Amino acid sequence: MTLRAVVKGVGHYLPSRVVENAEFEATLDTNDEWIRTRSGIERRHFAAENETTSSMATAAAQAALDMAQLTANDVDALIVATSTADLTFPSAATMVQAQLGMKSGFAFDIQAVCAGFIFALSNANALILSGQAKRVLVIGAETFSKILDWTDRSTCVLFGDGAGALLLEAQDGEGTSADRGILSTDLNSDGTYRDLLYVDGGVSTGTSGYLRMQGNQVFRHAVEKLSSSATAAMTAAKVESADVDWIVPHQANIRIIQGTAKKLGLSMDKVVVTVQDHGNTSAASIPLALSVGVARGQIKQGDLLVTEAIGGGLAWGAVVLRW
Repeated sequence: MTLRAVVKGVGHYLPSRVVENAEFEATLDTNDEWIRTRSGIERRHFAAENETTSSMATAAAQAALDMAQLTANDVDALIVATSTADLTFPSAATMVQAQLGMKSGFAFDIQAVCAGFIFALSNANALILSGQAKRVLVIGAETFSKILDWTDRSTCVLFGDGAGALLLEAQDGEGTSADRGILSTDLNSDGTYRDLLYVDGGVSTGTSGYLRMQGNQVFRHAVEKLSSSATAAMTAAKVESADVDWIVPHQANIRIIQGTAKKLGLSMDKVVVTVQDHGNTSAASIPLALSVGVARGQIKQGDLLVTEAIGGGLAWGAVVLRW
């Protein structure tokens, strides 16, 4: 028998405020067509003043627990992937732990920007395989609206806020690619590309900063690195593109999504796409798309999924799992 980290529940949360592309026309030299053509984004959600990364993460986590018909005290570990935690410390994860009423176990954050959820899934899988945890809540949550420069049309129209969560549980498998659960992971980073996507401030610099991005350069790296990582993860899982039911990519830009699918030899009919409704929600992007994919009836138990992301660092990776 082989131990696997199997998805037991999924959930998401989106702020009630929906911002259509047209809203930016009053303050920026842009329009709906310009934004749609370059990104595929039509609208995004922005957090209200009283909404924080931890509060949205808690709502998504509770939804995942409800689907699994479990409580927070059935969970051994809680990981939040985020670049926009409420405070410098304590971690958003410990705040979520408290808000859920989780009295035992442990909680911590992971920061790998848009690739954060992939890194968190990999860590959760390792905790389960090592026996340190039986059930792990993995959450991606972001309030990127708090770090946007509203005068920079190349970035502020691309991002949104939200949260998504998965509950993973240790289960026995047969050790084949037919097993449910995480089959393989692939993680990468290269700090020499730091200036392509970053926030120009932080605690040790004494400034808060705004998101800065060289969009063309990020695009140039994204398709190649995402497809290479996905291929490496599929090879490790002993599956091929023809076996894949769904790609669930980081929802940053429709052209990156299309380019990666083409590179992997897969039709867009096999891609879960939510970027038009949510924009780029960074670490929340993939769990949001997974939850929406389940709610739409696209993702069903037994489906083989490949999910991949790239973000600031640069950091990138992929996970192959059977739902």
